[in-house]
Amino acid sequence: QVQLVESGGGLVQIGGSLRLSCAALGSILTIDTMAWYRQAPGNQRELVATISSNGYTNYADSVKGRFTISRDNAKNTVYLQMNSLKPEDTAVYYCNADGERTVLPRPFSAWGQGTQVTVSS
Repeated sequence: QVQLVESGGGLVQIGGSLRLSCAALGSILTIDTMAWYRQAPGNQRELVATISSNGYTNYADSVKGRFTISRDNAKNTVYLQMNSLKPEDTAVYYCNADGERTVLPRPFSAWGQGTQVTVSS
């Protein structure tokens, strides 16, 4: 089984910064795409950013220029650096990873438990 363990959420003022981390643990052979999603109360879960195994990134328009996704393949960890935070960034943030296990069944898609980010004035 593959588990994703998130950390780094919290309360921050408008314009502040936070860094989220998500470590993938378990019988992992390879990790392909890693991603961050978020879900605000009453809203659907939305994609924030993705990063491929070779470092290609993609961002939602609402976070471009403010958020940076990165990964450390040696640690099976993905990060989300969030700068210039706005109240509308308030949400529960989830990480996601797709890849292959060392055991059968090989393909996996795992989700983190979620971490709350609250931006207030």
